[in-house]
Amino acid sequence: MRSRRATVVAALLALGAAFAVVAAAYATPNRAAAPTAQTGSDAALVKCGKTRSIGLMAPFTGPAASIGINQVHWAQYYQRTYNATHSTKIKFVNEDTMLGSANGTAESVKGAQALGSNPSVLGVAGPAGSNEVKATTGALKGAGLGFVSGSATNTQITTDGTRTGYFFRTVPPDSSQSLSVSGYITSKLKVTKVYIVDDQEAYSIGLADEVQAQLKAKGVTVGRDGVSQQQSDFSAIINKIPRDTELVYLPWQLPPKGQAFGQQMKSLGRGSVKLMGSDGLFDPLFSGLGSNVYDSFFPLNPSDKRVKAFKKLHGGASELFGAPTYVATQVVSGAIDRACANGTASRAEVRAQLKKTKISKKASLLGLPVSFDSNGDMVKKPFGVYHSVNGVFVRVG
Repeated sequence: MRSRRATVVAALLALGAAFAVVAAAYATPNRAAAPTAQTGSDAALVKCGKTRSIGLMAPFTGPAASIGINQVHWAQYYQRTYNATHSTKIKFVNEDTMLGSANGTAESVKGAQALGSNPSVLGVAGPAGSNEVKATTGALKGAGLGFVSGSATNTQITTDGTRTGYFFRTVPPDSSQSLSVSGYITSKLKVTKVYIVDDQEAYSIGLADEVQAQLKAKGVTVGRDGVSQQQSDFSAIINKIPRDTELVYLPWQLPPKGQAFGQQMKSLGRGSVKLMGSDGLFDPLFSGLGSNVYDSFFPLNPSDKRVKAFKKLHGGASELFGAPTYVATQVVSGAIDRACANGTASRAEVRAQLKKTKISKKASLLGLPVSFDSNGDMVKKPFGVYHSVNGVFVRVG
């Protein structure tokens, strides 16, 4: 039998536990609370000094590395030219997002958390994919970091209000890309039967939805399917494509997968069907499939002297997919420099300067001026269409 004292102690412990449960029910978990302008890293002042740290989020490795390394190289080229002409210096804090791998989204979140906890980082260039932008928003926004992507094009990531004032991009949205794609398919290629295969990620599904709706509105017969980014055998999907299909549209992010799809199309006797990719497939792996290949891509100025200088440093390769990341780095660097004018800067001050970005057409690698609307999109945002000629993409629309 329990003693009376033991019974009283047990009752008190139970009462304490009950109060703890009630308190927990009304408490806000610390890890979900975003820093405030008064107390968090958002307003914490950092002494700028001679070296300024920028987070660089890109797929250094993984399935998308063939285009991710283009972004890294162009960011490094901006760093090289900036550091050679300024008394202050840029330092990158690198985070590999491993875009397209089985744990890619988790890696991007870990990278965002690491940058958020690093007090020297004042702004971020990246991440690359629209799905990564969505996944990292909580960590980057919670830490007060502004971030600028040179490749994330999903329309909703700037229009849903979730990232307003924090996220910006130096590429047009899919609402622009889709119009270029559907317009070229119908007015130039005169195609009336299209099959769309998305890769089941936010970027791909969003762009596929927009193109599909626009093509149907123009009277085009459209079939639709989807594959995983981890898939490598596409024969089942290819065999489902109707024999009278004139063009297959692949709004994908991974050039090796686009190459494999095209090769398997040929091996299955479907080599005469036109293939059209989106910006993620703007890569020699895809253009090398032959003259039936088309692609949509970002605005840029290939005759810019910086493209020539970049090619000289990289064995003649222009790696143009990464060019908008040069501009994204330029935007972040400029915002930090302006925020640091008085010797100190906070992440909130850098975000305010991101909004005020103005890069003239002459100074822009994109061939058009760069400034942002209230959503974080560029004010001017055309998209181009390219055709593979002797294995190289040439602009045709």
